[in-house]
This record gives sequence, structure tokens and C-alpha cells, in this order.
Amino acid sequence: MRVTEFLLLMLAGWTAIGIVGTAVSLAQGKQCQAVKGAMWIVGVWVVYLGTLVGVSLTQKQRVVAMGQEQCFDEMCFTVMGMERVAGVPGGAGRRLLRVAVQVRNRGHKAESDGAVRAYLVDGEGRRWGESRGISGVRLTGRVAAGRSVVSEPVFDVAADATGLKLVFTHGTRQPGVLVIGDSDSLLHRRTVVPLGP
Repeated sequence: MRVTEFLLLMLAGWTAIGIVGTAVSLAQGKQCQAVKGAMWIVGVWVVYLGTLVGVSLTQKQRVVAMGQEQCFDEMCFTVMGMERVAGVPGGAGRRLLRVAVQVRNRGHKAESDGAVRAYLVDGEGRRWGESRGISGVRLTGRVAAGRSVVSEPVFDVAADATGLKLVFTHGTRQPGVLVIGDSDSLLHRRTVVPLGP
């Protein structure tokens, strides 16, 4: 667990205790004490969220090279390459691209990262999600301890897309959104893997 994750966990625990204390003060008729407790909770969260946004807006975007691992807890993802899917039409003005991703479990038991998703973004900021119907082994698949598999998600992108980059995310409905400095945190620039010109 990273220091910033531990900080969020401690803040959540402190907040829970503060809410209970405020509720007890209200039940005992101590309105002034309850208001002070609530103000402390709100104030600390305002400072924390201000720090979170400040770090997100000032921290440089992390760029991970192809062949370099990105780990989320025990599961690690390495982009190995990209190729155009031949013989399968992607529609007018479209093309299908397959990205090879090695998924490695560095833990001691079989695991999966059921929340991880991938999408492509181009130089203009356009975004394309995975075409699930034609992808093989999923990024979220279970991997035995100490083993790895290759996932090959397919993306249906515009034919004129250049400067493509792959982004791994856990979405906006998870605690990482509130972790200072996390790639998924509020307003943070996402970590990207450039896939070529």
C-alpha cells in the first residue's frame, strides 16, 4: 500500500469516528460541540481535496514505454506491441487495431483485476474503447500465481487517428479517484503508453 493510499484510508477512518462523535453530541443535546465537529470534518476534507486537485493539475503526465510494466497491486500489465487486424473491415473510415498486453500475476494466489479497462486516445484527444466482441483473452481474466497471459484487446478507431496511446484505468467509481497522485485521481492526467506514430 502506497503512502497516499494509507493517507486516504486514515482520513476515511478519522471521518467515520468524527461522524459518530458528532452524532453522539447531537443526541446529548450538545449542539455547539456537534457543529464544531462537523466543521472540522468539512475543513479537513476541503484541505485534502484541494491538495488532491492541486497535485493533479501540476503533476506531469507519466509516459510508460512499450515493454515497461504498470502494476496495480499484484497484477502487472505490459504493452508488447500493436498491429492492424487484417481481413476484418472496421467500417467506412475506420480501422481495427489489436494491442498485445502481457498480464502478469506477481502474487501468491490466482488473481484478476476485474476493474481494469483499456482505451486508446489519439493526438487530438479522441478516445476509443475496447471492441469486446472480437477480443480474445480479456485483461480482466484470472491468472495463476507467478504466471502471465497475453491479452489482445481490439480497438475500432478512426482511419486518420495518429499519435495513438493506450491508457489503463479503473474508472471513476473506485477509491483511486481520491488518492493523491494516482493516475485515476480527480483531474489527473492519465498515464499513457505511446503506440507509435
